[in-house]
Amino acid sequence: MSRTVGGPALTEGLREEARRLGFTLFGVTRPDPSEHSAFYEAWLDAGHHGEMAYLARDDARARRAEPASSFPGVRSVVVVGHEYGSAGEYDGAEPSDGRSALIARYAHGSDYHHVIPERLAALLEWLDRRVEGGARGRTLVDTAPVLERELAHRAGLGWFGRNTMLIDPRRGSYFLLGLLMVDVELDVATAPVADRCGTCTSCIDACPTGALLGRRDSGAPVIDARRCISYLTIELKGPIPRDDRAGIGNRVFGCDICQEVCPWNDRFADPRGDDAYAAQTPPDTLVDLADRFLSLSEKAYQRLHADSPLARPRRKGMLRNLMVGIGNALSRDAYGPREYTDVIRLLERALNDDQPLVRGHAAWALGQAARRGGGGAEAKDGPSATHQDGVPDASAPWVGDDASNVLRQRAAIEFDPYVRGEIEDAVGLA
Repeated sequence: MSRTVGGPALTEGLREEARRLGFTLFGVTRPDPSEHSAFYEAWLDAGHHGEMAYLARDDARARRAEPASSFPGVRSVVVVGHEYGSAGEYDGAEPSDGRSALIARYAHGSDYHHVIPERLAALLEWLDRRVEGGARGRTLVDTAPVLERELAHRAGLGWFGRNTMLIDPRRGSYFLLGLLMVDVELDVATAPVADRCGTCTSCIDACPTGALLGRRDSGAPVIDARRCISYLTIELKGPIPRDDRAGIGNRVFGCDICQEVCPWNDRFADPRGDDAYAAQTPPDTLVDLADRFLSLSEKAYQRLHADSPLARPRRKGMLRNLMVGIGNALSRDAYGPREYTDVIRLLERALNDDQPLVRGHAAWALGQAARRGGGGAEAKDGPSATHQDGVPDASAPWVGDDASNVLRQRAAIEFDPYVRGEIEDAVGLA
């Protein structure tokens, strides 16, 4: 039997406690059946989820349709938003130089999977002490098949933007969601927020890989995750499709582009966010980060990122992403003469890494250098051109030859068919 406890006063007290715990967005809704099930099923049927097979499991689909199935006895769902801030990691630097390793803002500091549950547990303890007979509950932060954004919309935290993000009209969209399902019936006083995107298509126009597909007739925004930079750099386990590599640029973990161009964020997003998500170290270049990770084992990499979202793609996934970033920087002439040789030597190290995924993308990056300098099948061995002071001249024809020579040397011993294909594509050896 449901229990209505405390009415509006208790819910308001819970809101204040949530704010004290750092949750600047708060709402309460009922665990009613999903109204988005048909859309979600159509999204899955179209294959837009890519390799995220866990989203399409029969049991997961059924549970997403019924939020109450994630916690028997649930009567209310408390939804909170934890802001990580709109300030860029590279404020004061120039991210467009192509050499910086851009990481999505939410991943600069601690992993939200470690931060939010602990604070939600404290919120449940607060409620438990104020309810006769106590309160039972479950905290959820990507830990159950629930359509979190739909529940957040019902709870009044915002509307679904064309970028598929939930946008709060007072705070923007730089926040993470957490759910607290409880067995008491709290007061629900907030109505869903109506769509306020209007005719704006800034996010769709700015997406470099064309992942945002607009809205369905129902008004629901559609994303093809297979083309989203966040999916490509985090969720995808294998090679990044060649057609998508250039669009990634120097974004090596996630992407904020569709939020950066949103007028609601420009006007209302808090630049600060919670201290838990603040960057712990100065920004890195693509080359410096790759050099560091190439020196680590997988175990050492995981220890280094034990409290960071960067653990998710693992060492080989992050190096894959970094190779793509370096290749894109090479194709844009981002490296001067004094840097170029060091970059090629770094890629040569990566081309000899234990992981085929790393070697394959290093080959692609070297291919960008080979093409830049007129290499490829036409490349010929020869002495390196230099300035008078002995510094290699990155504008000289030998540039492509140097990269091609590295690729040809690896081709002579490479056994993995995927890597061989990348090498052959890079220098036209097929």
